[in-house]
Amino acid sequence: MSKITAAITAVGGYVPDYVLTNQELEKLVETTDEWITTRTGIKERRILKGEGKGTSELCVPVALEICKKRGITPEDIDLLIVATVTPDMVFPATANVVTDKIGARNAFGFDISAACSGFLYALDTGAKFIESGRYQKVLIIGADKMSSIIDYTDRATCIIFGDGAGGVLLEPNTDGLGVLDSVLKSDGHGREFLNMKAGGSARPASAETIAGREHYVFQEGKTVFKYAVANMADAARSIMERNHLTADDIAWLVPHQANLRIISATADHMGVPTEKVMINIQRYGNTTAGTIPLCLWDWENKLKKGDNLVLAAFGGGFTWGACYVKWAYNGNGTH
Repeated sequence: MSKITAAITAVGGYVPDYVLTNQELEKLVETTDEWITTRTGIKERRILKGEGKGTSELCVPVALEICKKRGITPEDIDLLIVATVTPDMVFPATANVVTDKIGARNAFGFDISAACSGFLYALDTGAKFIESGRYQKVLIIGADKMSSIIDYTDRATCIIFGDGAGGVLLEPNTDGLGVLDSVLKSDGHGREFLNMKAGGSARPASAETIAGREHYVFQEGKTVFKYAVANMADAARSIMERNHLTADDIAWLVPHQANLRIISATADHMGVPTEKVMINIQRYGNTTAGTIPLCLWDWENKLKKGDNLVLAAFGGGFTWGACYVKWAYNGNGTH
């Protein structure tokens, strides 16, 4: 019996309509378009507006697009994993909310919280369910409504983050295509440099935490930058070495879209030229768990069956990793 691997068979994405430009941010904090562009590569980001709209609102159109592309119904889905740090509620899981909203009555679901590495953690986890032989259709969505936890008086963070979601469908494959390897890491000492201080069980919401603006993202940028460059590159290189891949063998590097300088440094360490790197940070900013699947969504038409992709990310926690994916279909949708 041939080994079962988890192939990506469809991709979906969604970004809200509202565009938050650098020029608009100039009115909120002391910054300029040139300053933001030079340091991050970001020109604009999308924001989900509307009362009571949470991350599930970003996930639903992704799930429905994937089902439509693949010619299946939500009832065909066995499992939904949502990677997010901005769940609709502490509980139930956003995945449970999404399964209800789309009518995935036969699916169970759960969330994974690994910040910007969340999609990679979820992708590898979902792949294991496929490889077990017990599940046939596993939906993985990375989504974050970062605007819900961003302080728009904090120049260090408000220029970086946006809202968005992307996802993939995993199905069994016996032709050696799909998620072939992963290197996933975490180091909890990094929590002091990138976190949200309040809102958890250690520091529940109170008048004090709200007054102290502790329910927003905190980031010590220089430290995070240093760790991100080193660890994303190390994980990507480990994937290449373990699978005997050279830069010439890689069709695309799919990096987490945190900062253009981090992306460039990772590509340089791998020896991958810029023209083989997926970059859309200028349009969406950092959507946390949404960045990598949004890249796959934007580049889907350029992907060819058999292409070697290296997905790499670094996030708060610290969390980081890389995945080796052999693409399973041509960009025109043929499998």
